[in-house]
Amino acid sequence: MPPLSPDAAIAALNWRYAVKKFDPTKKIPAGTWAALEQSLVLSPSSYGLQPWKFFVVDTPAVREQLLPHSWGQRQIVDADKLVVFALKTGMAPADADRLVARTVQLRGVPAEKLEGYRQMMAGSLSKTPPDQLDVWMSRQVFIALGVFLTTAAVLGVDACPMEGFVPEKYDEVLGLGAKGYAARVVATAGYRAADDHYAGLKKVRYEPGEVIERI
Repeated sequence: MPPLSPDAAIAALNWRYAVKKFDPTKKIPAGTWAALEQSLVLSPSSYGLQPWKFFVVDTPAVREQLLPHSWGQRQIVDADKLVVFALKTGMAPADADRLVARTVQLRGVPAEKLEGYRQMMAGSLSKTPPDQLDVWMSRQVFIALGVFLTTAAVLGVDACPMEGFVPEKYDEVLGLGAKGYAARVVATAGYRAADDHYAGLKKVRYEPGEVIERI
C-alpha cells in the first residue's frame, strides 16, 4: 500500500489535540468509524495476547450515568463516540491456549509447531505475580489507545484520551466486573466544536534534542 508522506503524517499529528469541547451535532461517518474500530482490533500487544475489550458506549442515558464519574467532563456525553478501554482480568495460561487455537485457525499451522510458543506464554502468565501481571497487561491497553488516537488523527477525526474518571464506578455502571473486565482508560471521538479555544493553541513540546538521544 502507498505510504502516507512524511509531511502528511506530521501534519495529522500536529492537527490533533485532546479535544475539550465536541460538537454534539456532528457524527463520524459509518465507514470511518468502522476503520477506527478495526484499528483497535489490529493493535499490537505483548505476545499478541490481546488482553482487552473495547466497550463502545452509544446509549445516551448510560453516558449520563458516567458523567458524574468523569469529573463532569462534557466530552463524555457530547462526543459522537465514547470508548472504554478495558483490561481482561485474571489473564492465565488458558489465554495462551486461546491465542494458539486462533493462530491455528487463521494460519493453518499445526498446533504442535506452536507448542514451544504456547509454553513460553503460559509460563510468563503463570509465574508473574498478579499485581505485576495487572501492570503488564494494562500497558498493552494503553498501546491500543495510542493506535486509536493516531488512526483518528490520520482520518481527520478528533479524539480525547481521558484518565480523569473513576474506573471502579465505570465498572459498576457498565457491569464490566461480571464480564471479566476492568476499565483502564477512556477515549472520546467526534469533531471539535467551533468555539473550543484549545484547538488554536500552539502545541507545547520540548525540543527534539531534549527528548531524543542517539547512542
